[in-house]
Order: sequence, then structure tokens, then C-alpha cells
Amino acid sequence: MATQSPFSLLADGLGKLTENLKAPAWMVDEIQQRLVLFINHVLMQEPEAQNRLMRQKGRVVRLQWREFNMQLMATPAGLCELAPTAHPDLLLTVTDTSPFDLAKSALRGDKPGVRIEGDVQFAAEVNWLVDHVRWDAEEDLARLVGDAPAHTLGNIGRGMAQALRSFVGKLPGQDKAGGT
Repeated sequence: MATQSPFSLLADGLGKLTENLKAPAWMVDEIQQRLVLFINHVLMQEPEAQNRLMRQKGRVVRLQWREFNMQLMATPAGLCELAPTAHPDLLLTVTDTSPFDLAKSALRGDKPGVRIEGDVQFAAEVNWLVDHVRWDAEEDLARLVGDAPAHTLGNIGRGMAQALRSFVGKLPGQDKAGGT
């Protein structure tokens, strides 16, 4: 008799738990507003990213995962804002439905599976942003606590992240290519 991995049982349970989970509209709005603030904070540290977004001003990308979605519009300043409900120029749908599988692939450093529909040039710009723009958490932390403590905390965080990636890579059912 074949036994199931406790991790796959956990993934199935988590999937069933989140299947019918619906956040109230006010919470979704607040989370989206905070996410836009964070995205813009990161974009403001990357002048090339802002220049690329300036060329896309007024264009809308819709991000979807299961029943959750968010529409962002590029502003003339090269930042993002929540877009009103409109027909998007680009639709990006995350194809992985399990939150556990998404978390596992993120911990491995892999991108999730995404179905792309819409403007190809806009999709190329969004892909460039995903590939090249990174949040420098250590720099932001240094503004609060100073350079040396921020560097120490950064090293601790990177060590913990590496240990977690190593653990996830050794989960039962993982092949050497990183797939399940």
C-alpha cells in the first residue's frame, strides 16, 4: 500500500481550506492599496524601471490568481496605481492553484506558471520588471537601524532563506530538476 507524504496531505488540506476563503471587500481594497504603495516604493529605487513604465502610461495589466484579481495602470510618473474596472491591455493569470505549491516554487526561487493574454510588447515590459526589479530590504532597514545592524540582520535573513530553500528542495517527491 502506497503512503502519502505528510507534505502532500498538508497541501491538500490547505487547498481545501482556502478554496472557499473570501476576504471582505474592504480588506481586499486595503491590501491592494498597500501593495501598490510597496510596488511604487520599490519602483522609485529603480530609475530604469520608472522610465520603462513611463512609456506604458495609461496601460492596464490585470493580475489573477483563482478568484483574486488586481488591475494596475502605469502612471505618467512611471509608477503604478489601481486601475478602474476596465478592459485590461494585458491579462496575467497564475495557473498554479495550490497556495502550497506557489509557496514551494517561490522558496525555490522559481516563477509560478502564468498564462499571458494581450499586448505582447506590454507583456515584455512587465516581464523585464519582474526579472530586474528587486526590493533591497537591507537598504530600507539601514535607514531605520543603521548600516551595521541592517547588514547583520540581512545576513541572518539570507542564511534562513537559504536553509529554507535547501529544506524545500529536499522534500519527498522532489526530483533533481526541482519539479514535483
